[in-house]
Amino acid sequence: LLQFQTQKLGILVDLPFRKKAIGTKWVYRNKKDERGVVVRNKARLVAQVHRQEEGIDYDEVFAPVARIEAIRIILAFASYMGFIVYQMDVKSAFRYGTIDEEVYVT
Repeated sequence: LLQFQTQKLGILVDLPFRKKAIGTKWVYRNKKDERGVVVRNKARLVAQVHRQEEGIDYDEVFAPVARIEAIRIILAFASYMGFIVYQMDVKSAFRYGTIDEEVYVT
């Protein structure tokens, strides 16, 4: 809780009437080196998405990662047509962007 306050991620409030809180859980992972020795532990807080309903809890979903099948089809088509393919990196604000809506989590 102290980390949330120091990074200004949120405040503790009572759940308003007719609002539904999104459940969360901690996911723990051990990072290992090439020999299999644990070098550090990582933890992150994730939302329990299975409790959310489309149209009520969220409107749109964006996947910032393309499927490998789609990439292969596009590259095969570009090769067949003789197109020149360029690669570029695009920075997105999906993960660390700000949101305008109020979110209540447990």
